Amino acid sequence: MQRSLLIRKISPVVATQTRMIAMTTTQTQTKTSTSPPPSTSKREGDISDSFVSLSKTQRPPLPRRFLELKQSLVQGREDAVIASWGRLLRQLRSENELVAAKGPGVVPVLQFHGLESQLSALRDELQKRGVAVIKGVIPRDEARAYKSEIEEYVRQNPSTRAPQLKVRAHPNFLRAQTLLMQHLWHHTTSSPNALVSTSQPLAYADRLRIRQPGDARFALGPHIDGGSVERWERHGYGLGGSGRGVYEDVFAGRWEDHDPWDAGARVGAVSDNYRGLGACSMFRMFQGWLSMSRTGPREGTLMVNPLLRLATAYVLLRPFFEPVVAAKEKRDGGYLDEENWRFRDGEAMTSALQGAEPGFGQELSAALHPHLDLDRTMVHMPPVEPGDFVVWHCDTIHAVDKVHTGPSDSSVLYIPICPVTEQNAQYLARQRQAFLDGTPGPDFPGGAGESEHVNRPTVDFLRRYAGVEGLRAMGLEKLEAHPHDPAGAQNVTKRANQILGL
Repeated sequence: MQRSLLIRKISPVVATQTRMIAMTTTQTQTKTSTSPPPSTSKREGDISDSFVSLSKTQRPPLPRRFLELKQSLVQGREDAVIASWGRLLRQLRSENELVAAKGPGVVPVLQFHGLESQLSALRDELQKRGVAVIKGVIPRDEARAYKSEIEEYVRQNPSTRAPQLKVRAHPNFLRAQTLLMQHLWHHTTSSPNALVSTSQPLAYADRLRIRQPGDARFALGPHIDGGSVERWERHGYGLGGSGRGVYEDVFAGRWEDHDPWDAGARVGAVSDNYRGLGACSMFRMFQGWLSMSRTGPREGTLMVNPLLRLATAYVLLRPFFEPVVAAKEKRDGGYLDEENWRFRDGEAMTSALQGAEPGFGQELSAALHPHLDLDRTMVHMPPVEPGDFVVWHCDTIHAVDKVHTGPSDSSVLYIPICPVTEQNAQYLARQRQAFLDGTPGPDFPGGAGESEHVNRPTVDFLRRYAGVEGLRAMGLEKLEAHPHDPAGAQNVTKRANQILGL
């Protein structure tokens, strides 16, 4: 059996029935990197440290600076924000009903064969939903074999919690990633010189999950990755491209103008200001996982809210509004009515950012975000087979089944899609060194990782296995700018090669 391409470790979040594992992906080369030196390793921990609800941490109210931040975001725009809130609630009411009626059927399903034409034909629907299933990216038997290799590696190294990374170098997988970036994201409209390239993906080491039937302990509810309070902070997502924040239109009372697919607006955004355990510091256009098993609704699969722009706007505006009459006191059933929600202005405003805490992921709930109707609008993925790729936009609200009621394990490799940016290249250089050392990647809790494991894959093995595109994604070969790329994409490719020492 070939050695598994395994890297990073993280403690399992739920005993023996669910294995959540994190991994480092990249590799190395002999040239000297010009990137900044690696940051201090994080303490050891597990995924439960990434979310308040899993860590059972009691958090005090946010400090006053968040009140002052909120006030500054809407100052002089109060009337526009109030009007936009009303439009948003009315639109949500209509769209929520549609999503609840369609369930998993609302999720677009595409085939890897002929993917490019399908992406073009379904572009509007894909951008509205923010999620898709792509069937047959990896041959079924090959995807099943990945899980067997993982299990063998774990058998040889009982202390491991690390997964297999072969798929990250698979040409089909790299092709699917590139097409998704190029057909759904753009940056030429707002900033043609933005330093971002979608011509090739960069690899990011994430987790894997092997969840056994009957497991009810991995109950991570609706959440959004990529930071939490950073979405409101001017030195977080406020550091977007073109001199404006990622969500500027939402805070200006124009949520309809917010473009979740504008890559140029996100290049400078910072998603981790607090060194959170498991917080991702790379710009991920999509999060995703590759299935290694057959999994259907209520069988340990993913759930999403497929209303990308609407849900994003609601999460961002919710902290500025409060109910006039609380739900438990509202006897006439009008708790969600627009008239029952008022804007809190000036000193009447609080510092609260519902579900957001520094250093933790953004969490959502029916109590904190009632108009999203999450009990009905969090829909399961349609049935998937080994080799199918599930992707969702980086702002998408997602969760996992509370209970796995299926007959067999639900096994996936978490693999996001990352474009070429300076920030991503800097992370890739540090991640590459972590691969050399056999230690956890920079974003993940620290520790010895796999540094003492037997049959840990080497760079030579990777070079024998991966093609040139896979080696580029992992920082081992020079990135190439394409002649058709805009100026910004060509410039950032050159800078990324300098950062990587290539």
